[in-house]
Amino acid sequence: MAQHYNNESISSLKGADRVRLRPSVIFGSDDLRGAQQAFFEILSNSIDEARAGFGDLISITRFKDYSILVEDHGRGIPLDYNQNEERYNWELVYCELYAGGKYKTNLGENYEYSLGLNGLGACATQYASRFFDVEVTRDGYLYELHFEKGENIGGLKKTETRSRRTGTKQHFLLDYDVLTDIKIPTEFFLETLKQQAIVNSGTVFEFKDEISGEEQSFSYPDGILAYVRELNQEKGRMSDAFSFQGEGRGRDRSDREEYRANATIAFAFNNENHLLSYYHNSSPLEYGGSPDRAVRSAFVSVFDDWLKQENKYRSNESKISFSDIEDSLIIVTSSFSTVTSYENQTKRSINNQYIQRFMTDLIRNKLDIWFIEHREAGLRVLDQVMINKRSRERAEKMRISVKKDLMTSMDFTNKPRLFVDCRSQDINERELYIVEGNSALGSVKMARNADFQAIIPVRGKILNCLKADLRSILNNDIIMDLIKVLGCGVDLGNKQVKNVAQFDIKRLRWNKVIICTDADVDGFQIRTLILAMFFRLTPLLLTEHKVFIAESPLFEITHTKGSLETTHFAYTERDKEEIIARLDGGKVHLQRSKGLGENEPEMMWQTTMNPVSRRLIEVVPEDKATAEKTFELLLGKDVADRREYIEDHGHKYIDMLDVV
Repeated sequence: MAQHYNNESISSLKGADRVRLRPSVIFGSDDLRGAQQAFFEILSNSIDEARAGFGDLISITRFKDYSILVEDHGRGIPLDYNQNEERYNWELVYCELYAGGKYKTNLGENYEYSLGLNGLGACATQYASRFFDVEVTRDGYLYELHFEKGENIGGLKKTETRSRRTGTKQHFLLDYDVLTDIKIPTEFFLETLKQQAIVNSGTVFEFKDEISGEEQSFSYPDGILAYVRELNQEKGRMSDAFSFQGEGRGRDRSDREEYRANATIAFAFNNENHLLSYYHNSSPLEYGGSPDRAVRSAFVSVFDDWLKQENKYRSNESKISFSDIEDSLIIVTSSFSTVTSYENQTKRSINNQYIQRFMTDLIRNKLDIWFIEHREAGLRVLDQVMINKRSRERAEKMRISVKKDLMTSMDFTNKPRLFVDCRSQDINERELYIVEGNSALGSVKMARNADFQAIIPVRGKILNCLKADLRSILNNDIIMDLIKVLGCGVDLGNKQVKNVAQFDIKRLRWNKVIICTDADVDGFQIRTLILAMFFRLTPLLLTEHKVFIAESPLFEITHTKGSLETTHFAYTERDKEEIIARLDGGKVHLQRSKGLGENEPEMMWQTTMNPVSRRLIEVVPEDKATAEKTFELLLGKDVADRREYIEDHGHKYIDMLDVV
C-alpha cells in the first residue's frame, strides 16, 4: 500500500498500456469474450466498407497458431500523410484511440451507417495483439505495416503496384499477456459470419479454419426474410414469413441533433419454434434495448386490439402479455441509424429513444395491415396466443396454490439468517455469491454492488452430498438454506418428498450463481463440495450455464518506479511470473493475497466482483456420465479407487498445489 499520496501520485496510462493493462474496459472482459470482441472490431471495419458499396466479399482465415486474417475488397484504409491532422493516418488508425473516419456519419460523410464505432476497434485490437500486420492496396500503391505488442516496427512501407485490386488485409495474433484466452471456438466464427451474412444481404462471407479444417461460405441474398423462412420450415408453421421496412428522421430529445434511421423487420408465427433476434448497424444486440422494447410494445398493443375486435377474450379476462405472443413468434429486426447510443463499446444494447418510437409506430402500422391481408392466418395466431395465455395462467395459479415449500417467498420468518439479498427484482441481472464463512461475508458485503449482487455464507465444509443419504441432506441446515435461496427446488428423479418442491429452473431467482471461496486447499474443497451438491440436487443449473466460480488472486504485486506505484493481481503462479517479467525496472514487492475475509473492499470489488474486471470460470460438465464418474471418484465411497487415481495422476497437479 502506498505510503504517500500527493500530487505526484496521480498518473495516466499511455500508448499501448491503455489497452494492454485494461483490456476489460475496451472489450468488456479480458477472457474469451474479450478475444471475440477484438476480432469482431476488425471484421466490423470490413463490413462497413462492403455495406457502403465497396467490395462484396470478406474472407476470414484462422491459422494453426490461432492468428486471424481478415481480408476485404473495399477501398483500402487510407494510411498516408494527413494534412489536416499533420500526422500519418496509419498512426491515427492503429495507434490512437478515438480516431477514425466514422465520427460524421450524420453529416453523410464516409459511412452513413457504421458498425465499427468511433475509432476504438482497429487500434484496440492492434494494441491487444502479439503481432499485427497490415497490407493495404489503393491508389496504385501497396502499403505495409508491422506491429509487435503495440509497437510499430519499421514504419510505413509504400511501394508502387500495378494491381487494380483494392482492399485491406489485417493479420493478427491476440496476446496471452493481454487476454486470458485467445482460442476462439470455430462455432463462434461460423455463427458470427452467418449473422453478418443475414443482415448484409449483398456480401459473401468466406471462412477457412486451419485448426478444425472447417471451410464455409455464407450468403443470404434475401437477408433476414430468408433467415426467417429457414427457421419457419420446421413443423408448427402457422403463417408464411413476412417482411416490411421503413425509414424516418427524428431526435432522441428536443435539444439533441436530428438523425436518420431505417429498419427491416421479418417475422412468422410458429407454434413449435420461436426466436427474438435484434441487430443494429449489423451488430447483434444480445440485450436488445430500444428494438426489443419497440417489438414488445407494438405486438402487445396490436394483438390486444385484434383480440378484442374478434371477441377472443372471455368476460373480465385479463390482457395478454408479450410472453404469450413470444411463444409462437419468430422475429428478426435489422435497424440502422446515423447516430447510435450504445450502452457500451461492445454494442450489445442500444437506448435511442427515437429508434424505439420509430420502430414501435412502424410495427404497429404494418402488423395491422398484416392482420387485414392475412385474416385466416391471423385468426389461427390469435387462437394460439389465447391458448398460450391460458396455459401460462393455469401454471401460475398452480404454483401459487402449492403448499408451503422451499419456494415460498422469503420473509423475516423463513429467510436464512445470514442471507443478504440485493435490491433488483430483475432475474436477468441478479447474482448470488456463495461465500466461505462469516468473515468473507463481511468483506463481500462491503465490496458488492447491492443493486444486483446478493450473498449467502456457508459455515465450514458442507455435507458431502455424494456420500450422504437423502434424509441427511434434507435435514442439513446449510444445504437447505442454499436450496431455499436458489428458489428452484431439487431434482430427486422420480422421488417426491413432502414439503420439498420439485426442480423447476423457471423458478430460479438468479441469473448467475457464483461460488466464491479462498484460493487455498480448504477453499478448493468447499468449492468442490458445493459443486457436488449442485450435481446431486440441481444438475440442470450446471448444464444451463448458471453456475460460476469466482477466481480470487493468489498474489498482490506492488510495482514502484519513481513516484509511480501500481498494483497487479496474479491468479496463478504463471500469472505472477508473467507480470513480474514485464515490469520494467523499479522496485517489486510480492505479497501473498489474504483470505477473502481479510481483503479490502476496493480490492474485492476490482478482483472478484466487478463484472468488468473479475475472472469467472463457467462450470459446464462435458457430459453427465463423465461428470458423474469424476464426482464419484473424487468424493464417493470407494477410497481404494481414489487412492489409486491419486497415485497414478497426482504428479500432473503438483504445480497447482497451494503450498507455502
